[in-house]
Parts: sequence; structure tokens; C-alpha cells
Amino acid sequence: MATTSDIKNGAVILRKNKRMKVIEFLHVKPGKGPAFVRTKLKDIQTGKVVDETFNAGAKLEFIRIEAKEMQFLYEHGDQYIFMDIQTYEQLNVNREVLGKNDAFLKAGMNVDLLFDGKEVLNVRLPAHVHLEVTHTEPGMKGNTATGATKPATLETGYEVQVPLFIDTGDVLKLDTRTGNYIERSKN
Repeated sequence: MATTSDIKNGAVILRKNKRMKVIEFLHVKPGKGPAFVRTKLKDIQTGKVVDETFNAGAKLEFIRIEAKEMQFLYEHGDQYIFMDIQTYEQLNVNREVLGKNDAFLKAGMNVDLLFDGKEVLNVRLPAHVHLEVTHTEPGMKGNTATGATKPATLETGYEVQVPLFIDTGDVLKLDTRTGNYIERSKN
């Protein structure tokens, strides 16, 4: 069993029967009293972030998480179908596992699935995706200085605020971490 000296960013520990990812940590050695480790942990299932303090040398159970590159094929009801790009094996993943990430998935996209043994814990998307606008109000040329925005519906059904000059059929670059519009795609 590992101790607090093995903690590092990105490590996953088992805490109170929950898988918690270490977001940040700090070893503290006060002038008076024993040393301790202050951490920020993110629950992998719910996404909730908690602050936790451990005594130096406390025993922790680390979990080995494996990432596997897979291709998203299609959605079937509450199931998302992925294919292993090496073995062509297909895998069904429940909607709950994806959370808000399903708004950025489109057929043929390669993503990383994070596994704990055989169980899928999470889907890691690329930092940016390119999605086509399927509906928005007509665009106006030259209307870029005001900073005004309008809603646009994308090919996955996701709705995002975009500048007024964006039109139906444009391909947009989006940040998958925040869900925000970055720019109109150049391709």
C-alpha cells in the first residue's frame, strides 16, 4: 500500500469507496506539529471537487487507470457505441458516464476511454472540436465590433453563444472543457 509521499497530480486514489483524482497537492511542514499533505480531489463519477488533508505517511490506496484510444461510432438510445481502433471490438458506454461530454461527440471522432479494469470511468475528449452550425439566425457582415452574441445550434444538438456574423453551415471550433465558441474554422 502506498503513502502520502506517492501522491502526484493526476493520480487516482480510493477514498471512502469513491475514486478520487488528485487535482493538486501540497506537502506542508509547519514549524510546530507534524507534517501533513493538503489535497484537492475530484470525484471521478460526479465531478465534485473536495479539499482533503492527510497526515504525512498516511496509507492510501492508489488505483491504476488505463486510457485506451477508441473511435465513437454512433448513439443508440442511452448507449454510446465505441470501437477499439486496434482490435475493432465494439463497446457500449452508458450516457451517465459521458455526462456533458456527449454534446461534443460526433461519429468518427477518436477519444480516450479511461478504464479501471473493465469498467469505463470517463471519456476524455480532445481539447477542441469542430462542429457545424445547423441553425442560427441569419448572419450580418461587418458586425464584429459590438461583441454581441446569438444562440446557434450545432450538429450534435448542443447550443452555444456565437458572434452575430456566424451563419448556418459554418464550422466552429469549440473548447470542450468550457463548451465555449473559440473561432470559425478555416477549413
